Amino acid sequence: MFTGIVRELGTVVSFDGARLVVEAPESAAHAAIGDSVALAGVCLTVVGRSGALLVFDAVPETLARTSLGGLTADGSINVEPALRAGEPLGGHLVQGHVDAVGRVRSVEPEGEGRRVWIDSDALVVEKGSIAVDGVSLTVAAVDDDGFAVALIPHTLAVTTLGRLEPGDAVNLEADVIGKYVERLLAARLS
Repeated sequence: MFTGIVRELGTVVSFDGARLVVEAPESAAHAAIGDSVALAGVCLTVVGRSGALLVFDAVPETLARTSLGGLTADGSINVEPALRAGEPLGGHLVQGHVDAVGRVRSVEPEGEGRRVWIDSDALVVEKGSIAVDGVSLTVAAVDDDGFAVALIPHTLAVTTLGRLEPGDAVNLEADVIGKYVERLLAARLS
């Protein structure tokens, strides 16, 4: 379980399409083999650790359902270790199970922040929660093709969202409570 509060901006050291190595000194210092860590909002298992490096395996299922296949060496990635008992829940409940890969439609300055429109059919409601590349955000607006989020300067500075450009792929995870409500209602209505 995660909160969508990115703890560290890691650097992709290497990725061969199956084995992913990320430099994330803060997270690596506390990680053990078998721990769950969210990378760009995708829950992966630590399979190796050496100094500041964390090693993960990415199977075809993960690559087919997320944007991780597009990672390149020296790229930045949002890193969040799993929530530990007793830690504050600062964002919202995030599982690291990507619901959809969205495409950035536009990035517009908005005061000191930015408004980012993302095209997707992911389940969202205005003022509801959404995780974008693992970052817990509030849906600012919804239209027929997707939704918008409003990013504050802090989020722009400490996550990969400050580098988003139109056309970029982003991992999306809708609010877990909303997903269960939708499934329960669909079952009752059918």
